[in-house]
Amino acid sequence: MRSPFSFSASKEISQAVAGSGHRPEALRRKTLADNARIAIGASALAIPVAVYFLVTGFALPFVLVIMSLASGMITLALHQRRLFEQAAAGQVYTILLLGLVMTLADPQLGDMGMAVTVLAPVLAALLGRKDLRCQSWIMAGVVLALGAIGSMLGLAAVVAGTPSWWLAGGMAFLGSVVVLVHTASRIGGAYEVYDKSQVTAYRHLIEHVQDAVIRFSSDGELLLASRSSEKLFGCQRYELTGSGLGERLHVLDRPLYLTAFADANQGGQSRTIEVRMRRDDPHSGAALPTFIWVEVCFSPVMESSMNGLRFEVVALLRDITERKDDEAMMAEARRVAEEASSAKSRFLATIGHELRTPLNAVVGFSEMMSSGIGGELSPTHQEYAGLIHQSGKHLLEVVRMLLDMSRLEAGKFELQTEQLQLQDLIEPCFSMVGVIAREQDIRLVADISPNVPMLMADERACRQILINLLSNAVKFSRPHGTVTVSIKRQGQSLNLSVSDNGIGMAPESLARVGEPFFQAHDGLDRRYEGTGLGLSIVKGLVDLHDGTLRAMSEIGVGTTMTVLLPINGPAIKAEETATITPIRKESVATSISSWQDEKRKAQ
Repeated sequence: MRSPFSFSASKEISQAVAGSGHRPEALRRKTLADNARIAIGASALAIPVAVYFLVTGFALPFVLVIMSLASGMITLALHQRRLFEQAAAGQVYTILLLGLVMTLADPQLGDMGMAVTVLAPVLAALLGRKDLRCQSWIMAGVVLALGAIGSMLGLAAVVAGTPSWWLAGGMAFLGSVVVLVHTASRIGGAYEVYDKSQVTAYRHLIEHVQDAVIRFSSDGELLLASRSSEKLFGCQRYELTGSGLGERLHVLDRPLYLTAFADANQGGQSRTIEVRMRRDDPHSGAALPTFIWVEVCFSPVMESSMNGLRFEVVALLRDITERKDDEAMMAEARRVAEEASSAKSRFLATIGHELRTPLNAVVGFSEMMSSGIGGELSPTHQEYAGLIHQSGKHLLEVVRMLLDMSRLEAGKFELQTEQLQLQDLIEPCFSMVGVIAREQDIRLVADISPNVPMLMADERACRQILINLLSNAVKFSRPHGTVTVSIKRQGQSLNLSVSDNGIGMAPESLARVGEPFFQAHDGLDRRYEGTGLGLSIVKGLVDLHDGTLRAMSEIGVGTTMTVLLPINGPAIKAEETATITPIRKESVATSISSWQDEKRKAQ
């Protein structure tokens, strides 16, 4: 029921609600100030009457008026200092105090004082927080208990039942009721206007949001469709009612749509689906319908009173046709790229196999000519045969690398893992690159840590990794330089490092180490031969072992290539490598220093 004060104050409430941050709170604070002003005004008007009663020997009205006036002034001052909770407590305590004084003054059990006391918890429920409401009920109970005790004992400060008593009590009760009715009117009006503003804001949001918003009843009937649904479907909103929305669904997507709606309507689950829906185009004369991809988000309207029943459902619909087109284009581009990569791998494999047979013949016969099997050659012919043999071997190496690269990219390079000592591969690899190293006067050095464990790996792959790293190091080293191969244990892996003091690489080149056909020194005037596949093959073989390839380099100082291979092979067994029990005990300081040195070298 609307309070009689609400009509006169509705305009003021609307303005306060519209201009506040937290709207009901702003009205509550304003009501506190108005209550204080009402108390001050009513007390000021009642002072002459109270003074008259005081002169005639009846002091109770004067006491009540002074208490009301002091309360109004104090609570207004607290409000101006923004102590709103204290101001609310002051007004509630004032009514309790008025009720206590009137209850103690009247010996009757049901008197005017008890009626005023009961109004205090009601005012606390409108203006105060939870703690104030609890305190008001406790204090009201205390006042009522004191009144009952005084009534049973016949204690009274004044004689009740006289016209002066009823006038004083009636004025106190009427003043308390006026404050209470004013508070209820303002707070109720504030929440009413606030609710209306919330509904208006939500309606504005629904009407102007880009996604289409549709609300269904618990029976599946369309209750509301936003304005954006007209743009989405190319029709008026009323055309979506009934079976209008369902008929726009693509036939193949209707089971998915109905299942998702049932999950939200009956099971209370939020679902998101992607379906095709028909869009009308009144300006198009095409007979075939136009379908668009729509993302539909079903969300049930959960209410505690609807347990076990169907829920209303709110659906958000978004046009995702452009995204679907992009996904289709990306899938097609990926398919074309995969086909091109596969064709490239097949081409490399075919060309490699076709080239190896004649190149083997060229290398073999040139070697026979150089060794004099077919007869003695002149020095000129001997030189030509050597050049043919050297070029043939170079081409065979290029073909081998191309074949290895194509197998790695196609995923057809299978590892044959076995237990091996990695340091046993150093001398054979040194022999293979020794000729080139001696030609450039480069010294090959091995630095192997003691007690290196056996490695579970593919021996052929490890040999190729080491040969490629050594070939690169020798190729880019300066004459009279040194290439060092070191092997040591690092945690659960073996650390294989190849270092040189050659020309080094720039930081931008380090970031591209392992890319196929990449060379730091490229162009028509490059000084170093090669296809740029050596490190890419190394990276591929290391990745097959679940290892890591790292490169550190500085221009003019040298390069260090580090390979970390798991000791137990591609599938690391932590229970076998996590705990290391040394046979010979070392001091703590020595162990820490050694580990820090190993860690610093590996970084």
